[in-house]
Amino acid sequence: MIEIQEMTAADVADIAALERLCFSAPWSENSIAEELETGFSLWLVARLDGAFAGYVGAQLVPPEADMMNLAVVPELRRRGTAQALLQALQERLAARGIGSLTLEVRASNLPAQRLYTAAGFACIGRRPNYYLAPREDALILRKELDHADPCH
Repeated sequence: MIEIQEMTAADVADIAALERLCFSAPWSENSIAEELETGFSLWLVARLDGAFAGYVGAQLVPPEADMMNLAVVPELRRRGTAQALLQALQERLAARGIGSLTLEVRASNLPAQRLYTAAGFACIGRRPNYYLAPREDALILRKELDHADPCH
């Protein structure tokens, strides 16, 4: 069973270790811990049968949010954890009045692109040479979370 909770200080080391495993430019433990202190972040942790399985993090600039990273422990992938994290993030952001979620994904990361398009994200642009190690373009994806008119 997948459980999703907001990140706590006890999760920082697991998240940092997964960052180092999954990304060429990982966030440091200090940077992740600082996200706990800001009122403009929402990071969620997934546990699969009680074990740390992954996380997702977003920074909020109401009425929008930008997803920073989403990662799942490699041996626990393909069990619905990424979808559960993404769904929980969207629900919690919408509950906080966030109307849209934007993210960048490597142009070569087809599994992630499939995850996001299946969740309703659309490509709205490209950032040339956004990633440095290795150098690669990012696709910019966006999803509207709330179709209410923010001006009324």
